[in-house]
Amino acid sequence: MPARPLAARDAASFCYDAIVIGLGAMGSAALYQLAKAGASVLGIDRYSPPHTLGSTHGDTRITRLAIGEGAEYVPLVKRSHEIWRELEEESGLDLFQQCGGLIMAVQGAPGIHESATFLGQTVASAEQHGIGHERLSADQIRMRYPQFDLAGSESGYYEPEAGFLRPERCVQAQLRLARQRGATIRLGEEVLSYREQGDRVTVTTRTGPVLARRVVVAAGPWLPRLVPDLAGSLKVYRQVMYWFDLSDKTQYDTYREMPIFIWEFGTGQHHLMYGFPAIDGPHGGAKVATEQYSEETTTDTVARVAAGDEIDAMYERYVKDRLPGLSSRCLRSATCLYTVAPASRFLIDFHPMEPNVIIASACSGHGFKHSAAIGEVLAQLVVTGRSDIDISPFALGGSAGREQALLAGDERGGSDGGDHRDGRHRDEGDVLDHDEVHE
Repeated sequence: MPARPLAARDAASFCYDAIVIGLGAMGSAALYQLAKAGASVLGIDRYSPPHTLGSTHGDTRITRLAIGEGAEYVPLVKRSHEIWRELEEESGLDLFQQCGGLIMAVQGAPGIHESATFLGQTVASAEQHGIGHERLSADQIRMRYPQFDLAGSESGYYEPEAGFLRPERCVQAQLRLARQRGATIRLGEEVLSYREQGDRVTVTTRTGPVLARRVVVAAGPWLPRLVPDLAGSLKVYRQVMYWFDLSDKTQYDTYREMPIFIWEFGTGQHHLMYGFPAIDGPHGGAKVATEQYSEETTTDTVARVAAGDEIDAMYERYVKDRLPGLSSRCLRSATCLYTVAPASRFLIDFHPMEPNVIIASACSGHGFKHSAAIGEVLAQLVVTGRSDIDISPFALGGSAGREQALLAGDERGGSDGGDHRDGRHRDEGDVLDHDEVHE
């Protein structure tokens, strides 16, 4: 049942079941799932998502069922695939295209996202969870996908259920459906601080304070500034996405029908690229990108526009000798931000010292595919304190931290409202935006 509209309440004294700070991938999903569960929920974002200032943009994001970062992620992405289809049916929007996915790696490739054997772990995840796939040799890849000019020692993994998501549409759909189910959404509103006191949390924005029983902080690259305890654990990196023109427009169908791909083409640290089918017509180009973890940035200092020498270097070092059907003409580019946790993991947990505050930094450059299920997890944590999917691998400081936070939450039942924790104050005076996710 939809929550009662705020107009019918005393806004000064009303206490929401939950407030979600940041309405990108994780935040919009959490807001939708909380509203669907019948909770009274408020979502707040400094901007008007979907937008281009965080990471939930760029037209497409890869999704794949067999996870090379670890089999513990597979339940999240499997449930997400179910939710995407449910959202498509409810919203009428096209969100998820299953075009297949190809992962390639040369012998001795160093791995991705701190998974030393990314291709091997992908195969292991597929076998453990019964995910349909094919193993391909370099010759088989060449024969099936002439778009790629291989180094020669590649092995391949093909997954027919992989594909891409439309991130902006996913956020748009979940926000719209959340509002239809009674969620209150405040856009263009800056969060200044939050303070936990007893069994309530006060969130202060430019327009004043609002109360909730629990708060979900899904602020992506702004999260370290809102929760300074995490500043030493999270690093923000600028990434660039590129759309290169097709050399021969008559070959458009070849590039339109290709799978998404992740390619470790060498044994060096930066020998990685990934890309997508050409989905924007013969004159729209094909999107490709790499990743960099050499230079950290911040939301204030990040260069939002790709420089000409960056574009030239991407073509010369990555595209020219591997995707010969793409020309050096870059039609457009876009920057986004990775917020990376230790070992490129996710952080999904109650704050150990603030049991009414839930941290959602489920990103590290590979989070969007999981976001629909993570929203459901966050809603369950708000409502019941526990989730159907095991998230102990993503706890703050290990699973013990989560157990302690849950125990504190259980002991809080029956409290007279007095603050038996330290009630530390968050007052960052800076913008909060949506959560960060990429590939």
